[in-house]
Amino acid sequence: MSKQPRAVLDGIFAFPPNRETLGGTAYLIVENKALILIDCPPWDETVQEFLRNQGGVKSLFITHRGAIGHVREIQTATNCEIIIQEQIAYLLPKMTVTTFASEYIVSPTATAIWTPGHCPGSSCLYYSGLGGVLFTGRHLLPNQEGKPVPLRTAKTFHWPRQIRSTRALLERFTPETLAFICPGANTGFLRGQRYIDRAYERLTQETAFLR
Repeated sequence: MSKQPRAVLDGIFAFPPNRETLGGTAYLIVENKALILIDCPPWDETVQEFLRNQGGVKSLFITHRGAIGHVREIQTATNCEIIIQEQIAYLLPKMTVTTFASEYIVSPTATAIWTPGHCPGSSCLYYSGLGGVLFTGRHLLPNQEGKPVPLRTAKTFHWPRQIRSTRALLERFTPETLAFICPGANTGFLRGQRYIDRAYERLTQETAFLR
């Protein structure tokens, strides 16, 4: 059984790392009836009971191809909408999904944004509450100093596109509209905090010299 999810910010919970998604961290936004699950948490009784107690799941947003876990079981149990960028929707055959190209309005306060590079369909979810929270999947991760960066790995699909996607986020937001980043992995580098604050400022500093 996994550990209980814990509160990260007001109305936002982080789940324990999921072995099925290579240690990925999933999140839940609880706001009125717009219950949005970002990526797949460990699908055991602890998580299922927690989600039931919160009121279920309205939408499940997948940030990248590696974040797909028990999607079918989650949809069967919660009857949620599955939202995924169109280029990786083929990974969920014979399932009812909502696809998008560049952007998709998930709720009045949440928008899906295509940020290709890590994989062709890599995407982030922006939540406008709390000064702006960006759920980045593996597009932006904390480095060993806990600062947000795009990380180039052997599995990176297209590094120049990933850099361009990062700069597009900086053009889209401001320090007033992007206060926090909640990454989908490497959360151990945050030393228990589970979010990156002063997100816009730190992202600007860390990506200024990327090539």
